[in-house]
Amino acid sequence: MKKILGILFLSLLLSGNSYAKKFVKLPKDVGSGSKFYKSLTGKYYKKHGFQIVNKEDGHPVRAGNQSIRFEVRNGDCGRDPGSWSDCKNDRERHELSGGESEMTKGEYWFSWSIYFPKDHKNLYPLSNAFGQFHQKEGNPVFMFKELKNGYSIVRTITDKDEDYDQKNLLNNEEVLGKWFDVLINAKWTKKKDGFFKIWINNELKYDYVGPTKSKSKVYQKFGVYRTGITRYLNYVNLNMMKKCFSEKGKTPEEHYGFRRLQKKKYPGHKTSIKIYKKCKSFYKIKEVPTTVIYFDEVRRGKTKDKVGVMN
Repeated sequence: MKKILGILFLSLLLSGNSYAKKFVKLPKDVGSGSKFYKSLTGKYYKKHGFQIVNKEDGHPVRAGNQSIRFEVRNGDCGRDPGSWSDCKNDRERHELSGGESEMTKGEYWFSWSIYFPKDHKNLYPLSNAFGQFHQKEGNPVFMFKELKNGYSIVRTITDKDEDYDQKNLLNNEEVLGKWFDVLINAKWTKKKDGFFKIWINNELKYDYVGPTKSKSKVYQKFGVYRTGITRYLNYVNLNMMKKCFSEKGKTPEEHYGFRRLQKKKYPGHKTSIKIYKKCKSFYKIKEVPTTVIYFDEVRRGKTKDKVGVMN
């Protein structure tokens, strides 16, 4: 009897996990080589968040007849089955995660094409991430972020300052209304002979040599992941923040955060949230603009030929 109950419990557990992870089968027209699932579960992942769209309907397509459209609107946050909550941590997202296609070691090739609509806005000091290579039970190792100057690569192999690096790949002006082809050659290892190379439209833009992970497994995510919602709302309401402080006063920490925001710099994550909660009733701009991004030709393989490099 106990054995039967144990099997029943395990079956329920597995079915619950499979329900939590909503897997997406990408058409061969737009992707290959990885198994992806929606990064948020249940009601949190909105219909507008991820769509396979068609050229015949007027959507931009890099090759073939289809592409992938991601959209994040104000308030598109949720929580994972565990303890993590985007909403409580100043974040919004719609992503696809390749957590079931993790890599432990060896050389891989990746490619994708990315399209920024002509009306796209850089929302810095909010940080928009449009893809990342993450570690299981660890931090991201490489993130493709939109920073102050545009589409950039950010390296964070560990939490140590010496392991941090960032480099601009495309500036704010040149990305609008065009497709850009991204090609990556990576060797996943904790040793010094690792590497991570990035080509944009066949031009080598980033060439890192050294450890490419600090944990055992790496996996790919892509879509839109917005961090620092309150940073944006505080920044665009600086004048009203001054009024708030004049009426409610300010701590040295809040004053430092205000000065950082004046220079369009990060005020500190906790400080930003604290200022927002204190002053939001004064703000005139209360929502973050919608972010829309397109991907196509999202591919992974062990050789360059397997990822269908665009010409």
